[in-house]
Amino acid sequence: MKNLVLVRHAKSNWDMPLKDIDRPLDQRGLMDAHLVSSNIQKHIPKKYIIWSSPAKRARDTAVIFAQNILYPIENIEFKDDLYTFDEKQLEGIVKSCENTFDSVILFGHNAAITNFVNKFGDVFVDNVPTSGFVSMQFDTDNWDDINKGLTKKIITPKDLK
Repeated sequence: MKNLVLVRHAKSNWDMPLKDIDRPLDQRGLMDAHLVSSNIQKHIPKKYIIWSSPAKRARDTAVIFAQNILYPIENIEFKDDLYTFDEKQLEGIVKSCENTFDSVILFGHNAAITNFVNKFGDVFVDNVPTSGFVSMQFDTDNWDDINKGLTKKIITPKDLK
């Protein structure tokens, strides 16, 4: 069994004249990331690795989640290839995961996340919102063989407010 949790980065600040990759979280993003990450413990696997896009908003979201689920921040792996909005590229990254890892929590961007969830999950999602959490399970022992899986849990900030 392979378990994949996809988290879209929290809401970012568009008010500053920065490059896209450098945009920080805004106040609502900070609050939503804490809210969702404080309510996922029973929906995450016992053992997992965390991968994140290197974009500041994704990095900061990953760090907030890691703190709240007691995952060592220094063990988060920041992967340049996860700075993508394309589900095909995201699929390639997920399928390249070493099979020694059965569970991955991945922090990234839309539209890649929503499109990936709809391609590989069994529940249609119109849009995975910022700070949205989607847990999926695949009946395979090989990441490269993942196909249609089960969407186990979806948690959004709106669900918790």
